[in-house]
Amino acid sequence: MKHWQETSQIMGRVTELAAAGQRAAIATVVRIEGSAYRRPGAKLLVEEGGATRGGVSGGCLEADVREIALAAMRDGVSRLRHYETGDDDRTVWGLGLGCHGSVDIFVQPVTPEDTVDVARRLGMLLTGDSPFAVSTLVRGPAAALGRMLVAGEGRQTGSTGNPGLDRGIAQRAEMLLATGESKLYYIESTGVEWTAGVFTEVHLPPPRLVICGAGDDAIPLAAYASRVGFRVTVVDHRPAYLSPERFPEAERIDRRPADGLEGLPLGPRTYPVVMTHSFAHDRDWVGRLLRTTVPYIGLLGPRARRDEILGQIGATGERIGATGEQIDAASAQTSASGTERLFAPVGLDLGADGPEQVAVSIVAELLAVRAASAPRHLREKEGVIHAVSAV
Repeated sequence: MKHWQETSQIMGRVTELAAAGQRAAIATVVRIEGSAYRRPGAKLLVEEGGATRGGVSGGCLEADVREIALAAMRDGVSRLRHYETGDDDRTVWGLGLGCHGSVDIFVQPVTPEDTVDVARRLGMLLTGDSPFAVSTLVRGPAAALGRMLVAGEGRQTGSTGNPGLDRGIAQRAEMLLATGESKLYYIESTGVEWTAGVFTEVHLPPPRLVICGAGDDAIPLAAYASRVGFRVTVVDHRPAYLSPERFPEAERIDRRPADGLEGLPLGPRTYPVVMTHSFAHDRDWVGRLLRTTVPYIGLLGPRARRDEILGQIGATGERIGATGEQIDAASAQTSASGTERLFAPVGLDLGADGPEQVAVSIVAELLAVRAASAPRHLREKEGVIHAVSAV
């Protein structure tokens, strides 16, 4: 989810640099094994003046990758760099990493005109809400390295220069789009005398966080969630609370629960958090959201308040459905009893104190639920941390 946001920011900057006649290079993680801080698809943009954006590790590789990127800008040649961070940390490219894993990073100049065209296409796709795939040639003849194919919304942009290879890559990209997996692989094609190394990066639209309530404690939650990759929408019936100064990175919607859910970005990748500080509004938002397909509903407040809200939803028979119809008491009670999606009190038990720490606990819970991961200390996890199997 972070890659969508990161790629959008980097591609936007690439087009700006190209328009100003400045050079740049992008380093992309294309394969990891064992412990690694970033996943395949993580990117670092390096500008010709040395400024950087994004990241390919926790900071241990960036200095070396930056120098490689500057060299790639000077000679126009892409490079595939392998970092082995195994047991002998004294012999890993002189970097002394010792992280017990390996990382392959592809570094390519990105301001030639054909690459900029692909960057513009990516920028358009990243403003939408549809999955797409970017396939980059990372191993092969030097003249062909870095060529990219973008498949999304029913069309393909870019070429390797070989139609047969393009077709093979397009077929593999379609399969990877179906699984949501980004992968480095090798492919042979008729008429091509070399084996092509291709990294296909699948971009899935980021999950959405809908915050019902624009109070002061919603400000850090919206900010933190946006920074980790959520698309954030804040809903409130008080226009003054929905100012761009309070929520600069969020979509803002003026809405009461009585106005219904139409127009809200609700679906299987949406995570609402209800925190209006009004009992009646919280009750009505929860009642409506329980009738949707969202996988998670967070509710701020103590258990006693949650129980009272559920009691009123399930006992009055006056709960209003998403389409505006009244629901009888039996139907409401059935829905209320199936509240495994309701996380109330919302957030992980971090001993949080104050809006900022509460926001951290909520974002941590969102990430855990989305990953279907039971929260625990990493020191309790057997084997390598942040592990991904070898490609």
